[in-house]
Amino acid sequence: MPAKFLQLAAENNMTIAMCSSPANYFHLLRRQGLSPVRRPLIAFTPKSLLRLKAAVSEVNEFTEGTFQPVLPDTGATGGVRRVLLCAGKIYYDLAAERQKAERTDIAIVRVEQLYPLPADAIKAELDRFPGAEVVWVQEEPANQGAWPFIALNLPEHLGGRPLLRASRKASASPAVGSHAVHEEQQREVVATAFA
Repeated sequence: MPAKFLQLAAENNMTIAMCSSPANYFHLLRRQGLSPVRRPLIAFTPKSLLRLKAAVSEVNEFTEGTFQPVLPDTGATGGVRRVLLCAGKIYYDLAAERQKAERTDIAIVRVEQLYPLPADAIKAELDRFPGAEVVWVQEEPANQGAWPFIALNLPEHLGGRPLLRASRKASASPAVGSHAVHEEQQREVVATAFA
């Protein structure tokens, strides 16, 4: 679904976000309400995050701070060889896999605001990991979701670093129609991201 809105996004005409943190979502709504500039806010929030035990924020994260268009990695400790850029719920699948595999060489950076693309904030986070591969990870098919927009707009800010992708293969349908097939494809996306 984000692809349709991202196709219409130009000239700073709207804000499109896919938050993964409850506190960051709160600050996004707060920023929208307090902003003197009135433009549409499109916020993608899957219902599954409401039940996900890992998707929590501390009380002080609500009472302090502001909306962060890019949430930096806090789990990679050293020798990072691959940076996974993602938006929304897939972050939790990637974080769980990193913990399960005890990988410290993979950084996971959350792009919470898709448009306007926070290219400077993304670049600043990627500069922490020079020489690491950069991979956009999404659960949607390759021709849907944020990938078409990211592939078109982010590479010019990467200083020549290639941008790879981990997603489902291109599809005419946004869903496969089978929960078992969906789960298998999700495992393949995560495995590709960590390959």
